[in-house]
Amino acid sequence: MASVSIPETVRRLLASQPIELPIFHPVALKLQRMLSNYDFTVDEVSQVACEDMSLASQMLKIANSPMYMGRTKVATIKEAVIRLGAQQVINLVIAASQASVHSSTNPALDHYMKDMWLHSHGCALGGRWLAHSCGMRGVADETYLAGLLHDVGKLYLLKSIENLVTAGVINSLYEDELIQEIFATMHVEQGYRMMQHWNFPLMYCEVIRDHHAEEWDTVNKMLAIVRFANMACHRIGLGLKHEPDLVLINTREAEILDITDTQILALEAMLEEARISALEG
Repeated sequence: MASVSIPETVRRLLASQPIELPIFHPVALKLQRMLSNYDFTVDEVSQVACEDMSLASQMLKIANSPMYMGRTKVATIKEAVIRLGAQQVINLVIAASQASVHSSTNPALDHYMKDMWLHSHGCALGGRWLAHSCGMRGVADETYLAGLLHDVGKLYLLKSIENLVTAGVINSLYEDELIQEIFATMHVEQGYRMMQHWNFPLMYCEVIRDHHAEEWDTVNKMLAIVRFANMACHRIGLGLKHEPDLVLINTREAEILDITDTQILALEAMLEEARISALEG
């Protein structure tokens, strides 16, 4: 962890930024609410997903990418809803919108956002893969979304920094050591605050709140999966951190999920393939 400390005035400014900063696309939020309320039809989901055609196009691109669906090809949003189900379509919309907002016109921030996207999407894919591999197919789609959003607090903080610097409220905060300290001390609380504000289901809020916690609910298998996928990404350097000395098989999460060395090797191979696919795309 970085040795610098965040000035209290900067901490307050970052924590008090508008919750409506461009972190979630309105279409993604509308679909999430529909699913949370169990109040939707196929046509309604399709109609909402098509409200932003550039987002819909990106969604179909992700749906048909080898890392997402493999041989299952979809040509229209309605076909995607019918074939994949509402939860997977919402996952796709949120993934497509998150990919688009992980960018900045400021080069100093843009590289953080791009690396964060690689990590978040890797955690999502890894979480879904682990859910299938560990006999939890029934929650694979929800685990994908939990992995995708686990670090949303970091995106919020970068958008907050960008907003404050652009407005001239603070000077540049682009030093790597300071940004890493801001992430370490603030991203969990801010991510949890955002998810509660947008009324995301409790299971996602809990993953965001506890994905780094020393004391956590070991009965919560979704949380264990996201924590493990997060560490796997760190071990291979998928994102902002590279911790090659992590021994994944010795973790509490591996014990809870009954993960084997063979599964870990397969997971890491899948994540490496995801990295190559993302960089080529």
